[in-house]
Amino acid sequence: MTITTTLTRHRIPLTIDGTEVRLSCISREGSGLPIVFLHGFGSTKEDYADVALHPAFAGRPIFAYDAPGCGESECSDLEKISIPFLVKTALAALAQRGIERFDLVGHSMGGLTSLMLAHQHPAMVASFTDIEGNVAPEDCFLSRQIFLHPDEDPDQFLEDFISRNWSAPFYSSPLYATSVRYKVRARAVRGIFESMVDLSDNADLMGKFLALPLPRMFMYGEQNKSLSYLAHLASHGVVLAEIPHSGHFPMYSNAPEMWRRIAAFQAGAQEPSPATETARA
Repeated sequence: MTITTTLTRHRIPLTIDGTEVRLSCISREGSGLPIVFLHGFGSTKEDYADVALHPAFAGRPIFAYDAPGCGESECSDLEKISIPFLVKTALAALAQRGIERFDLVGHSMGGLTSLMLAHQHPAMVASFTDIEGNVAPEDCFLSRQIFLHPDEDPDQFLEDFISRNWSAPFYSSPLYATSVRYKVRARAVRGIFESMVDLSDNADLMGKFLALPLPRMFMYGEQNKSLSYLAHLASHGVVLAEIPHSGHFPMYSNAPEMWRRIAAFQAGAQEPSPATETARA
Protein backbone atom coordinates (compact mmCIF):
# COMPACT_ATOMS: atom_id res chain seq x y z
CA MET A 1 0.00 0.00 0.00
CA THR A 2 1.34 3.43 -0.93
CA ILE A 3 1.99 5.68 2.05
CA THR A 4 1.29 9.39 1.53
CA THR A 5 1.28 12.50 3.68
CA THR A 6 -1.43 14.27 1.68
CA LEU A 7 -5.05 14.10 2.78
CA THR A 8 -7.67 13.37 0.15
CA ARG A 9 -11.04 15.17 0.16
CA HIS A 10 -14.05 13.11 -0.85
CA ARG A 11 -17.78 12.55 -0.27
CA ILE A 12 -19.72 9.60 1.15
CA PRO A 13 -23.46 9.33 0.45
CA LEU A 14 -25.43 7.53 3.17
CA THR A 15 -29.00 6.92 4.25
CA ILE A 16 -29.47 7.11 8.03
CA ASP A 17 -32.92 6.28 9.41
CA GLY A 18 -34.45 7.17 6.05
CA THR A 19 -32.59 10.50 5.92
CA GLU A 20 -30.21 11.26 3.06
CA VAL A 21 -26.76 12.33 4.21
CA ARG A 22 -23.71 13.29 2.15
CA LEU A 23 -20.57 13.44 4.26
CA SER A 24 -17.61 15.64 3.41
CA CYS A 25 -14.52 13.66 4.38
CA ILE A 26 -10.76 13.76 4.55
CA SER A 27 -8.69 10.61 4.59
CA ARG A 28 -5.28 9.16 3.98
CA GLU A 29 -4.26 5.64 3.04
CA GLY A 30 -1.44 4.05 4.94
CA SER A 31 -0.34 1.10 7.03
CA GLY A 32 -1.11 0.20 10.61
CA LEU A 33 -4.12 1.03 12.73
CA PRO A 34 -6.31 3.82 11.32
CA ILE A 35 -7.04 6.93 13.39
CA VAL A 36 -10.66 8.12 13.28
CA PHE A 37 -11.52 11.68 14.37
CA LEU A 38 -14.96 13.05 15.32
CA HIS A 39 -15.17 16.83 15.71
CA GLY A 40 -17.11 18.90 18.24
CA PHE A 41 -20.15 21.12 17.91
CA GLY A 42 -19.43 24.19 15.81
CA SER A 43 -16.22 22.66 14.49
CA THR A 44 -15.26 20.64 11.42
CA LYS A 45 -12.99 17.84 10.23
CA GLU A 46 -10.29 20.43 9.57
CA ASP A 47 -9.67 20.62 13.33
CA TYR A 48 -7.65 17.45 12.77
CA ALA A 49 -6.13 17.98 9.32
CA ASP A 50 -2.68 18.77 10.76
CA VAL A 51 -2.34 15.13 11.83
CA ALA A 52 -1.03 14.47 8.32
CA LEU A 53 1.97 16.74 8.99
CA HIS A 54 3.09 15.29 12.32
CA PRO A 55 5.98 12.78 12.12
CA ALA A 56 4.56 10.79 15.05
CA PHE A 57 1.62 9.74 12.86
CA ALA A 58 3.61 9.19 9.65
CA GLY A 59 2.12 6.49 7.46
CA ARG A 60 -0.97 5.94 9.60
CA PRO A 61 -4.33 5.76 7.83
CA ILE A 62 -6.51 8.79 8.70
CA PHE A 63 -10.26 9.33 8.48
CA ALA A 64 -12.35 12.34 9.54
CA TYR A 65 -15.56 13.92 8.28
CA ASP A 66 -17.97 16.77 8.91
CA ALA A 67 -20.94 15.55 10.93
CA PRO A 68 -24.36 15.90 9.24
CA GLY A 69 -25.51 19.51 9.48
CA CYS A 70 -21.94 20.69 10.00
CA GLY A 71 -19.17 21.97 7.77
CA GLU A 72 -19.51 20.84 4.17
CA SER A 73 -21.68 17.80 4.91
CA GLU A 74 -25.31 17.71 3.83
CA CYS A 75 -28.43 16.31 5.52
CA SER A 76 -31.91 16.22 4.01
CA ASP A 77 -33.67 16.61 7.39
CA LEU A 78 -31.69 18.70 9.89
CA GLU A 79 -34.25 18.14 12.67
CA LYS A 80 -33.39 14.42 12.67
CA ILE A 81 -29.84 15.03 13.85
CA SER A 82 -29.04 13.93 17.41
CA ILE A 83 -26.25 12.03 19.15
CA PRO A 84 -27.84 8.63 18.37
CA PHE A 85 -28.16 9.76 14.73
CA LEU A 86 -24.48 10.75 14.73
CA VAL A 87 -23.47 7.37 16.15
CA LYS A 88 -25.36 5.60 13.35
CA THR A 89 -23.69 7.96 10.86
CA ALA A 90 -20.23 7.10 12.21
CA LEU A 91 -20.89 3.36 12.02
CA ALA A 92 -22.21 3.64 8.46
CA ALA A 93 -19.24 5.75 7.35
CA LEU A 94 -16.76 3.32 8.92
CA ALA A 95 -18.47 0.40 7.22
CA GLN A 96 -18.37 2.20 3.89
CA ARG A 97 -14.63 2.80 4.32
CA GLY A 98 -13.99 -0.78 5.44
CA ILE A 99 -12.56 0.39 8.79
CA GLU A 100 -13.13 -2.37 11.35
CA ARG A 101 -10.74 -1.43 14.18
CA PHE A 102 -9.15 1.94 14.91
CA ASP A 103 -7.81 4.46 17.40
CA LEU A 104 -10.64 6.89 18.14
CA VAL A 105 -10.32 10.61 18.94
CA GLY A 106 -13.40 12.70 19.69
CA HIS A 107 -13.85 16.26 20.92
CA SER A 108 -16.90 17.58 22.84
CA MET A 109 -19.96 16.52 20.79
CA GLY A 110 -17.64 14.16 18.91
CA GLY A 111 -16.34 12.85 22.23
CA LEU A 112 -19.87 11.96 23.34
CA THR A 113 -20.59 10.37 19.95
CA SER A 114 -17.34 8.43 20.29
CA LEU A 115 -18.24 7.27 23.79
CA MET A 116 -21.62 5.92 22.67
CA LEU A 117 -19.99 4.22 19.67
CA ALA A 118 -17.30 2.62 21.85
CA HIS A 119 -19.91 1.56 24.42
CA GLN A 120 -21.98 -0.17 21.72
CA HIS A 121 -19.03 -1.67 19.80
CA PRO A 122 -15.98 -1.84 22.11
CA ALA A 123 -14.20 -4.42 19.97
CA MET A 124 -13.90 -1.88 17.17
CA VAL A 125 -11.98 0.66 19.27
CA ALA A 126 -8.31 0.05 20.05
CA SER A 127 -7.98 3.23 22.13
CA PHE A 128 -10.13 6.26 22.88
CA THR A 129 -8.90 9.82 23.33
CA ASP A 130 -11.80 11.83 24.76
CA ILE A 131 -11.15 15.57 24.43
CA GLU A 132 -13.63 17.08 26.90
CA GLY A 133 -16.45 14.89 25.65
CA ASN A 134 -19.48 14.68 27.93
CA VAL A 135 -19.21 12.18 30.78
CA ALA A 136 -21.27 14.04 33.42
CA PRO A 137 -24.08 16.63 33.66
CA GLU A 138 -21.59 19.41 34.43
CA ASP A 139 -20.17 19.04 30.90
CA CYS A 140 -23.26 20.59 29.30
CA PHE A 141 -22.02 24.19 29.58
CA LEU A 142 -22.58 24.67 25.83
CA SER A 143 -25.46 22.31 25.09
CA ARG A 144 -27.58 23.21 28.14
CA GLN A 145 -27.92 26.71 26.74
CA ILE A 146 -30.77 25.34 24.60
CA PHE A 147 -32.77 25.21 27.87
CA LEU A 148 -31.17 28.09 29.78
CA HIS A 149 -31.56 30.58 26.90
CA PRO A 150 -34.45 29.19 24.82
CA ASP A 151 -35.59 30.77 21.58
CA GLU A 152 -38.10 29.31 19.15
CA ASP A 153 -36.23 30.90 16.26
CA PRO A 154 -33.21 28.62 15.55
CA ASP A 155 -31.32 31.39 13.77
CA GLN A 156 -31.76 33.79 16.68
CA PHE A 157 -30.72 31.14 19.20
CA LEU A 158 -27.53 30.51 17.24
CA GLU A 159 -26.74 34.23 17.00
CA ASP A 160 -27.23 34.65 20.76
CA PHE A 161 -25.15 31.52 21.40
CA ILE A 162 -22.35 33.02 19.32
CA SER A 163 -22.53 36.30 21.23
CA ARG A 164 -22.39 34.61 24.64
CA ASN A 165 -19.44 32.44 23.69
CA TRP A 166 -17.53 35.21 21.95
CA SER A 167 -17.31 37.10 25.24
CA ALA A 168 -16.56 34.06 27.43
CA PRO A 169 -13.26 34.41 29.35
CA PHE A 170 -11.68 31.23 28.01
CA TYR A 171 -8.86 30.49 25.59
CA SER A 172 -10.01 30.49 21.94
CA SER A 173 -13.65 31.30 22.74
CA PRO A 174 -13.79 34.31 20.36
CA LEU A 175 -12.03 32.31 17.63
CA TYR A 176 -14.50 29.46 18.07
CA ALA A 177 -17.60 31.63 18.37
CA THR A 178 -16.98 33.79 15.31
CA SER A 179 -16.85 30.76 13.01
CA VAL A 180 -19.81 28.80 14.42
CA ARG A 181 -22.38 30.35 12.05
CA TYR A 182 -20.32 29.09 9.10
CA LYS A 183 -19.83 25.58 10.49
CA VAL A 184 -23.26 24.44 11.70
CA ARG A 185 -26.78 24.82 10.34
CA ALA A 186 -29.09 26.55 12.82
CA ARG A 187 -31.88 23.99 12.44
CA ALA A 188 -29.50 21.19 13.47
CA VAL A 189 -28.69 22.72 16.84
CA ARG A 190 -31.77 21.84 18.92
CA GLY A 191 -31.68 18.10 18.27
CA ILE A 192 -27.97 17.92 18.94
CA PHE A 193 -28.07 19.95 22.14
CA GLU A 194 -31.21 18.35 23.59
CA SER A 195 -29.82 14.85 23.04
CA MET A 196 -26.47 15.83 24.57
CA VAL A 197 -28.19 17.11 27.70
CA ASP A 198 -30.50 14.09 27.92
CA LEU A 199 -27.63 11.63 27.65
CA SER A 200 -25.45 13.57 30.10
CA ASP A 201 -28.23 13.76 32.69
CA ASN A 202 -29.77 10.32 32.30
CA ALA A 203 -27.53 7.79 30.52
CA ASP A 204 -24.78 7.14 33.13
CA LEU A 205 -22.06 8.29 30.77
CA MET A 206 -19.44 8.04 33.50
CA GLY A 207 -20.30 4.39 34.06
CA LYS A 208 -20.11 3.72 30.34
CA PHE A 209 -16.75 5.47 30.01
CA LEU A 210 -15.17 3.67 32.95
CA ALA A 211 -16.49 0.30 31.81
CA LEU A 212 -14.85 0.49 28.39
CA PRO A 213 -12.42 -2.46 28.10
CA LEU A 214 -9.77 -0.46 26.26
CA PRO A 215 -7.14 2.24 26.91
CA ARG A 216 -8.77 5.64 27.54
CA MET A 217 -7.35 9.13 27.83
CA PHE A 218 -9.38 12.13 28.95
CA MET A 219 -7.92 15.39 27.66
CA TYR A 220 -8.94 18.77 29.09
CA GLY A 221 -7.75 22.34 29.03
CA GLU A 222 -5.91 23.89 31.95
CA GLN A 223 -8.84 26.25 32.49
CA ASN A 224 -11.08 23.25 33.13
CA LYS A 225 -8.92 21.47 35.69
CA SER A 226 -11.65 22.11 38.28
CA LEU A 227 -13.89 19.45 36.68
CA SER A 228 -15.17 17.49 39.66
CA TYR A 229 -14.58 14.01 38.28
CA LEU A 230 -10.94 14.12 37.17
CA ALA A 231 -9.59 12.29 40.24
CA HIS A 232 -12.34 9.69 39.84
CA LEU A 233 -11.27 9.06 36.26
CA ALA A 234 -7.63 8.69 37.26
CA SER A 235 -8.51 6.27 40.06
CA HIS A 236 -10.16 4.02 37.49
CA GLY A 237 -7.18 3.85 35.16
CA VAL A 238 -8.03 6.67 32.77
CA VAL A 239 -4.97 8.61 31.58
CA LEU A 240 -5.42 12.35 32.19
CA ALA A 241 -3.93 14.88 29.79
CA GLU A 242 -4.09 18.49 30.97
CA ILE A 243 -3.24 20.88 28.14
CA PRO A 244 -1.61 24.15 29.32
CA HIS A 245 -2.80 27.53 28.03
CA SER A 246 -6.07 25.99 26.86
CA GLY A 247 -9.77 25.79 27.66
CA HIS A 248 -12.30 23.63 25.81
CA PHE A 249 -10.47 23.89 22.48
CA PRO A 250 -6.88 22.58 22.74
CA MET A 251 -6.74 22.19 18.95
CA TYR A 252 -6.96 25.98 18.70
CA SER A 253 -5.09 27.07 21.84
CA ASN A 254 -2.24 24.59 22.15
CA ALA A 255 -2.28 22.18 19.23
CA PRO A 256 1.38 21.07 19.54
CA GLU A 257 0.81 19.77 23.07
CA MET A 258 -2.49 18.19 22.09
CA TRP A 259 -0.84 16.23 19.28
CA ARG A 260 2.11 15.27 21.49
CA ARG A 261 -0.17 13.79 24.11
CA ILE A 262 -2.33 11.95 21.59
CA ALA A 263 0.74 10.43 19.93
CA ALA A 264 2.25 9.34 23.25
CA PHE A 265 -1.02 7.84 24.43
CA GLN A 266 -1.67 5.90 21.23
CA ALA A 267 1.90 4.59 21.22
CA GLY A 268 1.51 3.48 24.84
CA ALA A 269 -1.87 1.90 24.14
CA GLN A 270 -0.18 -0.52 21.73
CA GLU A 271 2.29 -1.65 24.41
CA PRO A 272 1.58 -4.55 26.80
CA SER A 273 1.09 -2.35 29.89
CA PRO A 274 -1.28 0.66 29.87
CA ALA A 275 0.71 2.06 32.82
CA THR A 276 3.57 2.90 30.44
CA GLU A 277 1.74 5.91 29.01
CA THR A 278 0.99 7.26 32.48
CA ALA A 279 4.68 7.20 33.30
CA ARG A 280 5.67 8.87 30.04
CA ALA A 281 3.10 11.65 29.95
